[in-house]
Formats: sequence, structure tokens, C-alpha cells
Amino acid sequence: MRANRNKLELAMAKACMNTADLQKAAEMPRPTVNSVVSGKNSRPGTIGRIAKALGVDVTEIID
Repeated sequence: MRANRNKLELAMAKACMNTADLQKAAEMPRPTVNSVVSGKNSRPGTIGRIAKALGVDVTEIID
């Protein structure tokens, strides 16, 4: 599963978060968050935690 980088960055902008803020909110290691943001293949649970931290539905940030 991959996050759509544009959709993810839009959700981050709406939440007024940068990558560091997202990493803290999702309580995930920085390299994991960077992988998701860069559009690499990720586990569904990882994408789910990112979406939850952003306060959006997971379908809003995936392709």
C-alpha cells in the first residue's frame, strides 16, 4: 500500500504539520514516516496510523 504524496502533503498542510510534527503525532520512527511521505510501499497499519495522526480517513491519503 502506498500513500499518494500529493494527498498526504495536502493533509499535512491542512493539519499545519511538517514531517517532524507528523512523526511525533503518529509516534513512529522518523525513517518510517519519511518512507511513507516519499511514497514507498508501506504496511496498511502504518498508513492507518499516519491518517489517524492527521485526523483524516485513510482513503484520503492513498492512491
